[in-house]
Amino acid sequence: MNPRVKAVVPREDYRLQITFTNDEVRVFNCTHLLGFGVFTEFQDINYFKQARAEAGTVVWPHEQDICPDTLYEDSEASVSVSRAERGSVGDGASA
Repeated sequence: MNPRVKAVVPREDYRLQITFTNDEVRVFNCTHLLGFGVFTEFQDINYFKQARAEAGTVVWPHEQDICPDTLYEDSEASVSVSRAERGSVGDGASA
């Protein structure tokens, strides 16, 4: 079973920055949903930004949600600056 959603930060570019229960931070792109059925409300960025983590997934006020497996499998890993910097420290290279 894939990890579930622990926290979400909706971004201005219709992407969700999601922290999963395994502490991975990943980014899910919602732009492909903007013209699809119940998700057309996402075209209003203020509505989209009302996303919140609930019951292991991401939900919106009018009961839209996205399967947590989809959120995990179709998202991209997010690399923070501090994590990238740590990867370059102690890599065996000498100055």
